[in-house]
Amino acid sequence: MEKTLAIIGAGRVGRALGRRLREAGWRIGVVVTRSEPTARRAVRFIGAGRPHGAMTRHLLLSRVLLVATPDDAIPGVARELARMGAEELRGKIVLHTSGALDSRVLALVKECGAAVGSMHPLQTFSGVGVPALEGRVFAVEGDTVGVRAAKQIARALGGSPVRIAGDRKTLYHAAAALASGHVLALVEAATQLLISLGMKHTEAERAVLPLTRQVLDNSERLGPRAAWTGPLARGDYKIVEAHLRALRDSHVEAAQAYEALNRLAACVLSQDAAGTSAELEKISAALKPKAKVRGGCG
Repeated sequence: MEKTLAIIGAGRVGRALGRRLREAGWRIGVVVTRSEPTARRAVRFIGAGRPHGAMTRHLLLSRVLLVATPDDAIPGVARELARMGAEELRGKIVLHTSGALDSRVLALVKECGAAVGSMHPLQTFSGVGVPALEGRVFAVEGDTVGVRAAKQIARALGGSPVRIAGDRKTLYHAAAALASGHVLALVEAATQLLISLGMKHTEAERAVLPLTRQVLDNSERLGPRAAWTGPLARGDYKIVEAHLRALRDSHVEAAQAYEALNRLAACVLSQDAAGTSAELEKISAALKPKAKVRGGCG
């Protein structure tokens, strides 16, 4: 495949992928963002390319067009490419990087003769530098040519392409959100609880972050059930109930999350899911506020 690439939407993901592909020998063509200044900054970061602040026919000079815009902008990009490119899209490959959307969002360019697909790197992009991509899973899907191109790009980046059915991508993306952003929310909630007890922020982080890292390391080394620890894992339901009472008095949202996560852990980690769930239901029932009895004349 001809290694020429145009990028539409050079934000955190587009810039990072463009830079790594340039380093891997790909020729970067047009780089499109919402304005000329941001496009020029993206080109400087990538180390190659021609900046444009709007869609341009020069995109069609590249064999592969990578759409790395926010999800809600992808349909508009597809419409504009179809309007602008028409027959010139035939033989091109158009890929997007959305984790939740599949290649059907590119149907208009497919009708013009382009191959389509999606390629989502399972990695977080902070916008500072380029995160490690070696060994990372890239979820790919699309038509035959689109998938082949997505796999080639993923491997050029050192990644491991895994094919996902298009109609299951939303579930795939939900799994990724659970393992990334939601973990961060849990860690930050735990940090804030410790701060509320009088710890300094740095002290709270030093307490929580190594603990979380060690659990993840143990899970990778031993498996999730062997790494599972804490009162629920031990069947110490009195402590679980005490935790919930304390959290309800201190941080209602954390209490609700703790209760929901206990139920989730019972399903996915407990050797006796039914028994653990039954004990948790007893705790929930015990903590429910009792309804007030109204008198007949009230």
